[in-house]
Parts: sequence; structure tokens; C-alpha cells
Amino acid sequence: MNRNLWLLSILQGLFLTNNVTFMAINGLVGFSLAPYGWLATLPVMGYVVGGAICTGPVAWTQRRFGRKTSFVLGLVVAAGSALLCAFAAYIQSFWLLCTATMIAGYYSANGQLYRFASAEFAAPEAREKAVSMVMAGGLLGAVLGPNLASYSKAWLATPFMGAYLALVVVALVAMVLLFCMDFPEAPKRASVSGGRPMSVIARQPAFLVAAGAGALSYGVMNLLMAATPLAMQHHGMPFDDAAFVLEWHVIGMFAPGFFTGYLIKRFGALSVMACGGLLNLLCIAVALSGTDLHHFTASLFMLGVGWNFLFTGSTTLSLSTYTAEEKDRAQGTMNFCVFAVMALSSLTSGMLVTTQGWTILNVGSLVPMLAILVGLAWLGYRHKKEPREVAVG
Repeated sequence: MNRNLWLLSILQGLFLTNNVTFMAINGLVGFSLAPYGWLATLPVMGYVVGGAICTGPVAWTQRRFGRKTSFVLGLVVAAGSALLCAFAAYIQSFWLLCTATMIAGYYSANGQLYRFASAEFAAPEAREKAVSMVMAGGLLGAVLGPNLASYSKAWLATPFMGAYLALVVVALVAMVLLFCMDFPEAPKRASVSGGRPMSVIARQPAFLVAAGAGALSYGVMNLLMAATPLAMQHHGMPFDDAAFVLEWHVIGMFAPGFFTGYLIKRFGALSVMACGGLLNLLCIAVALSGTDLHHFTASLFMLGVGWNFLFTGSTTLSLSTYTAEEKDRAQGTMNFCVFAVMALSSLTSGMLVTTQGWTILNVGSLVPMLAILVGLAWLGYRHKKEPREVAVG
């Protein structure tokens, strides 16, 4: 860990502070403002859709202006969109809130690249550990995000308006840290379109599994996390309980970052990802066993750990599928897959939990998780048959 990696870890934590706060409050604010209850998580979907739309522009700014300038622009958008969310809450405008969260998606598309940037600060043999340690920076978001939402929700007369304003401060702090970082110079390229076409990169089995597992694991995590505050409210639990559950969920997401890289180095990406898939199945089993506070807490904690294994593993697996010339388009494509699945899961989350209930929501989560495990088994089989074709960490 060098100075830049430590700062990038903190930036990851502040990015997750923004994400967790949005997840904690946007569904509830949306529920209070939406014309129909099933639209409650539309502001959450707006955030994700905005991220999907912006993957292309972000990849272009990263390529044209470099990591640092692009990340600064993302934080400027983060501060501006949080101000717009606060104004939407103040004037009680549901559609302005959705618009503001969609604009905030530009910051999300930028922040999703922090994990890829971490590999550029480390030697090739230490990339797994660098990615894992920067992901561990999300622990800051695990503690700060839910508590920020809980303590700031009543700062002003308008519920949760203070939480949005607090995110403006978070973005400004992140900007100061970013200015203290030195990013490595991008490799010289013969042309902007150097390297293989994306269609060729995407046909690699390892890339297919990495992109699919990363997107589906994020989709399942988002589906259950976004629905949790609404499900707990439905069962008569106060917001502070929901904040507590989300805190332990995000701790589960990022605490393993201190050792996930070592596990990947020792056992390979596919083995760690398979363990993550099994943990997610266990999470669903616990969620289906009851709706007390300890059920929500244990289930969401295991969901977080399972996501960490799957997402860190898929990120590491993808690093072997593209060159430095191809990284912008490959990373942009992976993030687009993540955001596209998250967009679907965000809207589905609100619709299912408000119309069908928490049980059906969890049962439906079994399908993508089983698909991930099938994909991992397929790639593992290919690796045994053709060990030179697939790299598994």
C-alpha cells in the first residue's frame, strides 16, 4: 500500500458513503412523494440508469483527459446533484428527485472505476491485493453512510433534506483528497481506437463470466438492499433499525477486502467467486426464515460478504482479458453491464416488495444466483480442459 492507494481507498469509502446514503433514503423519500407506492424505488433506479447512460461519456473523459480530471468532474456532479436532490425534497417534487438522482449517476459511473484504477498503482503481481484493499476502503462508507443518513435526516424541517446536503460536504472532502493524488501517466497509444474491437474482447469466456457475474451479483445485492428499508418499515421497524442493518450489510461488503486479495491469490478467482455465490444462497435462506431484526441483519451481512467475493473476483478475473490500450472500452463495457442489471433490479425491487412482499423478492433472487454458479462451473471446466485459454487469478 502506497500513499496513492491509501487515498484511493478513502475515496472509495466516500463514494460508498454517497451510495449507501442514497440507498438508505431514496426509497423512503420516493415512497413519500411518489404518486403510486410501487414507484417508490424509481429514484434509486434513476441513480443506476444515470450510471448506465454515463458509462460511455465517462470512458471518453477518462481516455481524453485522464483519470484525475475525470474523477474530479464526477465529484463536481456529485455535489451539484445532491443539492438538486435537497431542493426536490424541499419542494416535494418526485420527478425532480428522479431527475437529480439520474444526474448523480455520472458520479456513480466515475466511482465504479476506482477499483480499476487501483491496479495501476501496484506491480502486476500485486494487482489482486491492490483491488481488494481499495475495495476495503468501502468500510468507511459502511460506518459513515447509514449513520449520516440516520443523524442528518431531521437536521431540517423537511425529512432527509439534511442528508442530501451532507453529501455535498462528502463530495467536497473527496475532491480535496483527489487533488493530493498522483496518477500514473496513461500509456502512449498509436490511435484512439488501438487494440482489439470490443466484440472480440467480449467473446472471451473469462470476460463473459467476469462481466456476467459482476453484473448479476451487483443486481441481486441492489435488489435486496434497496428493498430492505421498505420491508422493515412494512414490518413496523424504525429507520434507525434499517440504518443499523445497512451498516452491517456494507461492513460485510467491504471488510473482507483486507483478505479477499490473498484468497484470490491463494485459491484463484473462480473458487472465491463460487464461495461468494454460496454465501448469497445462504443469505436468501436466512431472509426466508423470518422477518425479525436479527434475520434482516444476518441476511444482509452475508449478502455483503458474498457480493465482495463475487465482485472482487470478477474484477480481478477481467484484468487478464484486455490490454492497457483496451482498458477504457473493456472497463466501460463491464460497468455498463453492472448498471443495466442494477437499473432493472432497482425498479423491480420496489415493485416486488410493495406488491408481492419480501418473500417473493428473495425467492426471485435465486434465479440470477444459480446462473452465476452455472457460469463459474462452465468456466472452471474450460480451464481444466484448456488451462492456457483462461486465467483465474
